[in-house]
Amino acid sequence: MTTFRVSEAAALLGVSDDTVRRWIDNGALTASADASGRAVLEGSELAAHLEASAGGPGDPVQRGSSARNRFVGLVTGIVSDRVMSQVQMQCGPHRVVSLMSTEAVRELELEVGSLATAVVKATTVIVETP
Repeated sequence: MTTFRVSEAAALLGVSDDTVRRWIDNGALTASADASGRAVLEGSELAAHLEASAGGPGDPVQRGSSARNRFVGLVTGIVSDRVMSQVQMQCGPHRVVSLMSTEAVRELELEVGSLATAVVKATTVIVETP
């Protein structure tokens, strides 16, 4: 079983070490001791915790879709020429960049600060491990 020290778990969860320790103390997470006596958390428990707490803002697009990789965020930059535009969004900790027609940018009325949803539908996803 993959385990993570408190500091590693905190980095993965996006919180401080103290927050992880509080969650352990109040039973929200379970820790055990490694061979050196340090507190460690099981990777499967961290994964479940991340899934359960992955709320974020709701998707403003209220319609059915088969796409599951949806990232709600704010437009942080737009670079356009006559035909094409590059739209940059910040969706929580994720930076998403999309290339689209300048016509689409105008039709969607996108501007810096707009609330939008990036929908990722890819044929290839590469997963890497340390």
